Order: sequence, then structure tokens, then C-alpha cells
Amino acid sequence: MSSVAHTQLEKRLRSRPVILAPMEDVSDRVFRRICRSVGAELCVTEFVNVEALANGSVSNARKLELAPDDQPTAIQIYGSNPAKLMEAAQIAERSKPAFIDINCGCWIPRIAARGAGAGWLKNPAKMVEMAEQVVKAVSLPVTVKTRIGLGTETEMPIVELAQRLEQVGVSAIALHCRTALMRHDGNADWTWARKVQQAVKIPVIVNGDIRSADDAVRALETTGCAGVMIGRAAIDNPWIFREATALIERGERLAPATVQERVSLYRELLLANLEQRRAPFGIFSTRRHLHGFFKHLPGGPELRHALNRTESLEECLSLLEAFPATLASAA
Repeated sequence: MSSVAHTQLEKRLRSRPVILAPMEDVSDRVFRRICRSVGAELCVTEFVNVEALANGSVSNARKLELAPDDQPTAIQIYGSNPAKLMEAAQIAERSKPAFIDINCGCWIPRIAARGAGAGWLKNPAKMVEMAEQVVKAVSLPVTVKTRIGLGTETEMPIVELAQRLEQVGVSAIALHCRTALMRHDGNADWTWARKVQQAVKIPVIVNGDIRSADDAVRALETTGCAGVMIGRAAIDNPWIFREATALIERGERLAPATVQERVSLYRELLLANLEQRRAPFGIFSTRRHLHGFFKHLPGGPELRHALNRTESLEECLSLLEAFPATLASAA
């Protein structure tokens, strides 16, 4: 990878430090477009299974497709075979992503148990060797998303591991500040992100428990990291990207999304999911956003209940159209 590409990545992270995290079956092209419409800039794809890709998986190949308006987007790959990771990185490079990210943090047992995702943390030396091979295989920046450790260690290995990854040419590290054994339980410990950022010169992106614009500012200020990566909070509140950016860049605290904005964005997401997925699966996949979009609103629980009960697009649209008027009449 050229020093120019490395510098461009660093500038991009520092100029737009709020990033949509890779989430399987969530951060697809539809959701990336939705998040960009409300303030996200840099996004990361769902993870691409390199073994399945090598075996001709159409669904994994589709994850590599980036539309002209889907930039800047990074492509995340995962697997346990270094040769297939190298091959997948080379294939991904053809899509001209912002960078290529290696998933070394997924805790899901069926993935980690076979040596992929967080399974790489069982042997940090092999992880560094694999990362070096991927770096040498492509001209784009290569980043690593990982966790502070497996959770069985007496001391977390992440600081020394980050230094070794930097030495072999990794351009940035996204650090979920929990162990793999913690999954999403307990509190993320951002002090590890600070320790890592102090130990390396490459950008570190802090991940875990970034639930609000205030969290994003606090994470950057307390860790000195180059960016924050937001995952689960964006499912409930994609407006977090514009809220966090405004607070970081201008010290401006934006009002929450209005009722009409919430209804309009849910409608847009619903229609886009139906265009990408067969009915009624587009309706089903959109339901994950119901709770966050409409919680704390009068009539919100009733709307969620009604939308959860129907598989009819027409009924969904009718319920959404009527909701603002229902709120207004109840006020």
C-alpha cells in the first residue's frame, strides 16, 4: 500500500470521524443509503465470508457491489484461511472501496470457533502474519476490526497486538472495547482505546456503547482516537450521525428527529427493503427499526404492534400515513 493511500485514509477518518459499523444483515446497501441521508459519510459493509465467496456464493459476491452513490464505503471480509482472505481482498479491491477491513472481532461461536473473527485472537502471531499477507496483496489501505482480547487472558493483548499490526502495514484499527467473551454484555471499556491510540501512530477508531452524540464526543475526548464507530445505536436512531457530527464539528446540539421525519424515513426504508428483498421479507427486515424509530412517542407502542402484525405493504403505508394525524388529534 502506498503512503499516499495511508495518508488519505487518515485524513478521511479525522475529517469525518463518525462511521457506520459493519453489521451482518443490517449495514447493507439500503441501510447505508438511509444513514447517508441523515448524516453518515463513511460506512462499512456487512462482512463477506471469504470461503463462501471462493465457492461462488452469489449473496457474498453481491455484498462487494458498491453503487456510484455508495461512497466512501469500506468492504469488510472475514475468514480463517489467509490465502482466501488475500484472494477476497483482491476481489474486493476491484469495487474501489475506501479501504478493506478484516474482521478479527466477531464473537459468534460458529464463526470464532473455526478460527475466523475473534478466533484470530487465540493466536495473535498468526493474526499479524495474516494481516501482513493481506496488506501486501492489495494497494488499498487495510484495516483490522477487533476486540481487546478473548477474555480468558490474565492481561488483554491488544496494545502489543496493535503495535505489531502497525508494523506490518495495517492502516487503522477499529477497536470494540469489550472482550469476545463479553459479547455485547457489560460496559465497553474505552480506556483500552486510549491505551492503543497512545501506543501507535495509525488511527484508532473506538467502538462499543456509542449510543448518542454526547457519547461520541466523550469517546473522542477521553481516548484521543481518530474516530468513533456506531453500530447498534444506528438501528434505532440513524439520525445519530447528523447529531454527532453537529456536536463534534460545531458544538451544536440538534433536536431529535421529528415525528414526520421518523415516519418518512421508515417508509423509505420499508420500500427500499421490499425492492431488494422478496415480499414479505422486506417488511420483516424493516421491523428491527420499529422500536427505536417510534419509542417514547404517544401512540408509538400501538403503531409498532399494528405494523408487526401485518404483512401487507398497503396496510403498512396506511398506518404510517395516519400516524402523524393520530398524534396531532391526541395532543
